[in-house]
Amino acid sequence: MRCQIFRSLCRPRSNRVSDLGCIFYCPSSQRQRLFSTTPRRNVRTTEMTDEQLAAVKIDRERLWKVLHSTCEWGKGERWGDGPTDIGMSRLTLGDADKQARDWFVETTKSLGCKVQIDAMGNIFAVRTGKNEGPPTYAGSHLDTQPTGGRYDGILGVHAGIEALKTMNDLDIETEYDTGVINWTNEEGARFPISMISSGVWAGAFSLENAYKLVEVGGKATQKSELERIGYLGTLEASHKANPIGAHFELHIEQGPILESSGGKIGAVEGAQAYKWFTITVRGRDCHTGTTEFQNRSDAMLTAAKLILHSHNKARADGCLASTGILKLRPGSTNTVPGWVQFSLDIRSREDATLSKLEEALKKDFERIANGEDVSGVNAQGTKGRGCTVEWQLDTDSPATKFYEDCIKCVEESAKSMLGTNAGGQVRRMTSGAGHDSVYTSRHAPTAMIFVPCREGISHNPAEYCSPEDCGNGAQTLLGAMLRYDRYRAEKGA
Repeated sequence: MRCQIFRSLCRPRSNRVSDLGCIFYCPSSQRQRLFSTTPRRNVRTTEMTDEQLAAVKIDRERLWKVLHSTCEWGKGERWGDGPTDIGMSRLTLGDADKQARDWFVETTKSLGCKVQIDAMGNIFAVRTGKNEGPPTYAGSHLDTQPTGGRYDGILGVHAGIEALKTMNDLDIETEYDTGVINWTNEEGARFPISMISSGVWAGAFSLENAYKLVEVGGKATQKSELERIGYLGTLEASHKANPIGAHFELHIEQGPILESSGGKIGAVEGAQAYKWFTITVRGRDCHTGTTEFQNRSDAMLTAAKLILHSHNKARADGCLASTGILKLRPGSTNTVPGWVQFSLDIRSREDATLSKLEEALKKDFERIANGEDVSGVNAQGTKGRGCTVEWQLDTDSPATKFYEDCIKCVEESAKSMLGTNAGGQVRRMTSGAGHDSVYTSRHAPTAMIFVPCREGISHNPAEYCSPEDCGNGAQTLLGAMLRYDRYRAEKGA
């Protein structure tokens, strides 16, 4: 079939089309290619107009197909009848994660990328640009929750690789290096500190403490598992030794705002603050049949009251609170537990609000454990002998503001893709969840892109992002990276 040329996109600096090259669209292959009469050469982002940038298209079908092909590694629960209606259970540094990592390395090398692995197993794949300077990256993660889905993190990595494939397909030369990052243990599901590896890169955690982190319900450490699967890299895990020029991250929203509002792209301005704690309640083991209520120090009952109060207090203060891990001893039906430990995750958009909630909960927990009535929690039942409460801070992630020029590149790319339909379909948002971009933003210009997920469901096998929305997100990511490369060249950054 004859190729149709978009002649309006060809704006050479001289009368010769070959000085810049033209973008052709080939209906027969549904792909674009850059073509120039002799001599052929790469097209630089600084020579491309906004119209030409808008004409650069990813291969949406390829993105969808490759994403789901890699989800064979770590398949989880089936939730529907479709071929891809299967969740994921690809815990970090497990055997399935190694398979996904091996694929990442092999694929990016095949695209001509230089691949490096740092001391936390973070993988950096770099496509060479024209000038020296830290790369502009697309970054996310390939690990999942134990009962996770196919899009959280995974989409961001695949979209970054698709961006590199498209640059190669169309012979686009960036002014600075571009690349893709697979960050280790973003989820914090197996080793319970989320984003810890990007946090080590940013200097928020020490390498020693990260290596010592023990898996939930087991004995393996992050270091021992990095060694076991062969991903304990030699590159220093540090923003000083391995700087980033910019970091763009595509992610499903993990909430219902875009879907319910008819939005297509979220230009994320930042992320809300959150803290993770381990709370230990100490009471006294005793026999359930021979110890009356007033003589018990029931750590389990006390923990239940503390968890309930954290929910009620957070709701009253416009915050969030959740408990996802609960342990107790001795674990016998006819023994009142004397030791309970649970996780506490609290979140707010503002640091000051979160600090006030933390301070209030610490005071209230002590009073509740002593048997005092706080907000009706101890209004019923029999007062026992009381318990003690200990707090351990595991993660402190302040509210994050992303880089305005990166956000504008996201918006421009999204509006260019959506065209006359852009309108209210592109909106600025704040992330309720933490992401690796929270830590990269401390040392590099950073922005995120959100796309809708069905009913806002995430961390669930039924998590779903449509082919259209996956493609929209990847297209916006590519456009933002190319625009920011041009911006860096103009600013000499």
